[in-house]
Amino acid sequence: MRLWKWLGLAAVVGMAATGTALAVRKRRWRHYDADELRSELHRRFGEASARAR
Repeated sequence: MRLWKWLGLAAVVGMAATGTALAVRKRRWRHYDADELRSELHRRFGEASARAR
């Protein structure tokens, strides 16, 4: 019985790690055009500046 608990836990951890890896990969490979990237960077800079005050 104890072996099945460890196997189940390992399966859950493996699925979570796979889902995280796929989400990171999908996010990393998102393509922006130049105007979209510029506006996103300006937005993030504005948010960071507002938090620093």
